[in-house]
Amino acid sequence: MAGHSKWANIQHRKGRQDEKRGKIWTKLIKEITVAAKLGGGDVATNPRLRLAIDKAKDSNMPNDNVQRAIQRGTGSLEGVNYEEIRYEGYGINGAAVIVDCLTDNRTRTVAEVRHAFNKNGGNMGTEGSVAFLFKHCGQMLFAPGINEDQLMEAALDAGAEDVITHDDGSLEVLTPVPDFPKVQDALSKAGFKAELATIAMRPETEIALEGDQAESMQKLLDALENLDDVQEVFSNVAF
Repeated sequence: MAGHSKWANIQHRKGRQDEKRGKIWTKLIKEITVAAKLGGGDVATNPRLRLAIDKAKDSNMPNDNVQRAIQRGTGSLEGVNYEEIRYEGYGINGAAVIVDCLTDNRTRTVAEVRHAFNKNGGNMGTEGSVAFLFKHCGQMLFAPGINEDQLMEAALDAGAEDVITHDDGSLEVLTPVPDFPKVQDALSKAGFKAELATIAMRPETEIALEGDQAESMQKLLDALENLDDVQEVFSNVAF
């Protein structure tokens, strides 16, 4: 939407995540464990594991932690059995929210997520209530100043689905989920390093919130992200 900066929103989110590094490590260890359990311990054949390890490296997680998480996932070490659950709901001014969790206790998790919604001005919805507003895709964001024509050519040649130029000069590359690693590798070899590279639920349209509404929405998102069982929170809000 006009009037907000995609780049500023990403930087804002990264800054808030850096403040919670210890909690980020805990979430990444769980994701690595589950990825290894579902797809094996070889990053060459397990894109989800590779992405989780890349995020762990970006967060400066020691390699020993990464390897132990992989071993727990593949059964070499004893570990907790996690279940993947997604919750959907509404925030301030009807903003859409998706909450992805990994848990060993579904009853505890749903109670905590519902409490976070209710306490912070939101409410949980039913399955599918907001997911249709988002697209599951690979997403890479590049800083303003990148050569648009060169990035677009390299991305489309590698199999990207779309390249979007934002008003603030940042560039966003979208890929089908299975093609994400291939496109990321091709762009890296071409000299393009993404500031954000992830598999995401990307909102098809965004709602701009300002002032008190933006502050209230941020409190809701923080409350959800701070829950131990929550891995990712996606919303269609632009601050």
